[in-house]
Amino acid sequence: MKERILEAFVEEAHESGLKFTMDDLAKRLAISKRTLYEHFSSKTLILETLIERTNDDMVRKTKQIIENDQLSTLEKIKQSIRVMPQYYEFYDLRILEQMKKYYPEHWKSVHADLNDWPQIRTLIQQGIREGIIVNKNEALIMRLIIDSINLTLDQRFFLENSVTVEDATYSIADILLFGLVEK
Repeated sequence: MKERILEAFVEEAHESGLKFTMDDLAKRLAISKRTLYEHFSSKTLILETLIERTNDDMVRKTKQIIENDQLSTLEKIKQSIRVMPQYYEFYDLRILEQMKKYYPEHWKSVHADLNDWPQIRTLIQQGIREGIIVNKNEALIMRLIIDSINLTLDQRFFLENSVTVEDATYSIADILLFGLVEK
């Protein structure tokens, strides 16, 4: 039931923004508010759970890639850039702006997570040492990767251009790692 509540929270946020009530969420789930409160004591707790699970999922998936000895460093970078966390659809520019306004402490946490990727930084450093990544300004490389991936937060763009966020992430990783020029 908790997973279904989290999914319904994401759906409600996309339809109504973050100003919906626990009543609205209970109606969406076709359960009583009491049942909803048995699983989560507040809307804020649901938001915190969603943020924590998404971040934990990203870290877990990236760690699995990094620890896979069958993958080259370049393949680890590529696959790590492509990681799609559970509930990725929650992170949308509109939702993040509302979070910044109504849940500023939670926004700070999400913003920090979206703008720092220590596992990728380690892989980039390793790639530079191995000579497979150009030895350019590491901070700039990281900024390019992070900002490029954060483009997927503009989900409206992807809807308007008939591209899935997952496909966009794959294309972004390929362009970042292999450029725009045909070989």
